Amino acid sequence: MGMVQVHQYYGGSKEDLKHRNSKPNFPINASPPPNTTKGFLAADSISPNEAKLKKTKLPKIKKENHVLLLKTSNFDRALKETKYLLVNFYVTLSQSSQNLSEEFAEAARQLKKEAPRIQFGKIDVTHQHDLRKEFNIQAFPTVKFFVNGSREDPIDCKGVRKASTFVTWVKRRTGPSTVLINSTDQAEAIIKADDLAVIGFFRELHSDSVEIFCETAKDVPEMPFGMTASEDVGANYGIQRNSLVVFKKGKPVHNKVLEDGGQNKLDLTRLIKTFTLDLVTEYNIETSVKIFDVPVENHILLFTPMNSETFSEIYENYQSAAAEFRGKVLFVLVDTNEARNGRIFEYFRIRDIDVPAVRILNLTSEAKYKMPADEVTVENLKEFCQSYLNGKAKQHLPSEEIPQDWDKTPVKVLVGKNFNSIIFNKTMSVFVMFYAPWSHECRKLLLIWDKLGEQYKSHKDVMIAKIDVTANDLLSVGLDRYPFFTLFPAGPQYQTMLELAVPLPLLSKLSTKV
Repeated sequence: MGMVQVHQYYGGSKEDLKHRNSKPNFPINASPPPNTTKGFLAADSISPNEAKLKKTKLPKIKKENHVLLLKTSNFDRALKETKYLLVNFYVTLSQSSQNLSEEFAEAARQLKKEAPRIQFGKIDVTHQHDLRKEFNIQAFPTVKFFVNGSREDPIDCKGVRKASTFVTWVKRRTGPSTVLINSTDQAEAIIKADDLAVIGFFRELHSDSVEIFCETAKDVPEMPFGMTASEDVGANYGIQRNSLVVFKKGKPVHNKVLEDGGQNKLDLTRLIKTFTLDLVTEYNIETSVKIFDVPVENHILLFTPMNSETFSEIYENYQSAAAEFRGKVLFVLVDTNEARNGRIFEYFRIRDIDVPAVRILNLTSEAKYKMPADEVTVENLKEFCQSYLNGKAKQHLPSEEIPQDWDKTPVKVLVGKNFNSIIFNKTMSVFVMFYAPWSHECRKLLLIWDKLGEQYKSHKDVMIAKIDVTANDLLSVGLDRYPFFTLFPAGPQYQTMLELAVPLPLLSKLSTKV
């Protein structure tokens, strides 16, 4: 199952888990303006391109709800006329695109008077194929930020869905990313301004740790960031070393010591964003998207009925283990009594007799791991997570049992347990159809595949075979769609695979020829 399908199964959108690295905007050698939350340090300057365009009057690019309507023919001009351009790449029929467009337009309205040099634009990639290809738009919606008229390496705006968050994200990209705190009153105002807040306590403001802290703030617009070098402020919170402290509802909930060269932006971003979720997050409609906004690619899932007699004990153990792996492994709870979670059970091959069950999923490789121990104890959970993080856990590859008559029909039946031994041989070419029983197209092609098997049943050096990919995980073959066809040729180079996406008409012709 491909990456897109992993996220469809969770109910989220495909997200790139890697974050860009860019130089900080925060002037660490100077205090920010009094109202740093509204500061745009470079937004008042006029670029040479803008000066030239002032001489030539062209019709304005049309707007809809304060958002530029962009397309291939006017995109380059929009870049040249705009110092900062935030662009929403969307498709009209996507519900998530429609939801984001409303918030996007509201953010554009809020910034219209406050920061006119920052423009918002949108591109319907259903019709603008060239722009979709140029910027490698694979998920919808995707938002990118263009600076100083350059179309090279735009900055991805990820996980932002609310108007207020868009405003904060843009402000932190065009001005100070944090508020400089000089008094305890200032610190308290930031801490109590929202449910979550992050304060950096430093001995001085000229260090690698400060630079990374400011960079991290740019990628976490969901909460206010402040920093201070005041000894009095630090002493008030009992902080003596360079530290990052996360506050939740006015109280410190996490303290991380910062040492120059001892952390990076992505690690800090992962850690901080986990506080937007509970320590253990139940999977449901509301949380399915939020889970993927946190850039932690390792997810551990506990499958258990929440109304069982043992649930309280199991949940307590699960929560206790979660605290130790915050920022490294995201702990998710799946209620097996919830019918809407059926797709998850199918993806992980979880049966009623398996629960309670614990699995780890790596979003980057899509590899799954099964906890070796049956009992969900704190010790077993910690050992499983640590073994996985150390690279010692064995990947879980479920397989059907080998049918006794697997080779008795013209189309041979493969399963996970006999797949490699059959396809990787030096004497026979094996043509395999990877199918899903629930797929209408697969069911149509299976009839034709049977005809192809009949045509080649007398060929000793050719095998026509099929495998149900919903019941068998295969480490050696990556699949991103069904049906899928792969020819494994015989001979010295038998390990070379020819992958095919055979259309139905062509396969029909193949089945009538020897």
